[in-house]
Amino acid sequence: MTALDAHLVVERETFRLDVALRVEPGEVVALLGPNGAGKTTALRALAGLRPLTAGHVTLAGTDLDRPARRVWTPVERRRVGVVFQDYLLFPHLTALDNVAFGPRRHGLPKREARAKAADWLARMGLAEYAGRKPRHLSGGQAQRVALARALAVDPALLLLDEPLAALDARTRLDTRTELHTHLGEHSGATLLVTHDPLDALILADRLVIVEDGRVVQEGDAATVTARPRTDYIARLVGLNLFRGKGDGHSVTIGGDFTLAVDDRVSGEAFAAFSPSAVALHPERPEGSARNCWPAVVGSVQHHGDNLRVILDGPVTVAADVTPAAVAQLRLAPGRQVWAAVKATQVRAYPAG
Repeated sequence: MTALDAHLVVERETFRLDVALRVEPGEVVALLGPNGAGKTTALRALAGLRPLTAGHVTLAGTDLDRPARRVWTPVERRRVGVVFQDYLLFPHLTALDNVAFGPRRHGLPKREARAKAADWLARMGLAEYAGRKPRHLSGGQAQRVALARALAVDPALLLLDEPLAALDARTRLDTRTELHTHLGEHSGATLLVTHDPLDALILADRLVIVEDGRVVQEGDAATVTARPRTDYIARLVGLNLFRGKGDGHSVTIGGDFTLAVDDRVSGEAFAAFSPSAVALHPERPEGSARNCWPAVVGSVQHHGDNLRVILDGPVTVAADVTPAAVAQLRLAPGRQVWAAVKATQVRAYPAG
């Protein structure tokens, strides 16, 4: 049985969310999208914090929300655990009592609830912190307490709302690894809402990308990263992406700029290539690159160990170059250069 089968339709003022989601038992699905895409609205609808306008939420075969049949299940009666971005631990309760809160709300006697909470804290490696209040916990410890609290109610659906966003870089790295382990042990469905592609790629089995309240692409990480279908997704995975008309081994963009490609395409098509595939030259190069055009440097920014150069021209592209190349080519805003990309480094695929 599918753990989660949902069609989320929520209307509010000028925004409409219309998203279908299915998550299997033990599966982790990441919901990604730009600010305002509807990710948080979707999470709140699943948690029961925002009623649907239409559609349904069915969890483990039971309808939780189906407006057409006037079915509505309040938050406390849903088998749903939630880890919020800022964790929302009760400041006046110890870590143990924070975790025991959910089981107590679900009717478990106090002693049994606290025993269950102690067991979950031990699984998280936090047994020695059971008596501490949230203000005496580090960010990573608070995140694990929040996860333990969510899992302690035996959720059929676990919702994670930017669970690593509040952590510093070092803590985030360690906690991401720990979270991956815990999610692998969770037998229910998990929906991860995040802005961070690395969190999604490491933690999730499948990606669902939402823009303007609708799903624009979904699939496993390899499929989505290899064939992005919108500018947002291309930026997310670090690719230059263009849409145009395919004709054999070429894609014409904007009517007058043609990219030679290795794949054969016909009709509406995407062409994508990595910023690292773009070579820059002070003059028109001689050689094998079939794609070559004049460009003007728009900006130069740090990007990891290299520098990312934004080039304006017949198309706007990003190129990743070494600091040595920047110095040698004297790259600065306004500098004229030639950009080249080999056809073998351009992926082309149907846009339909």
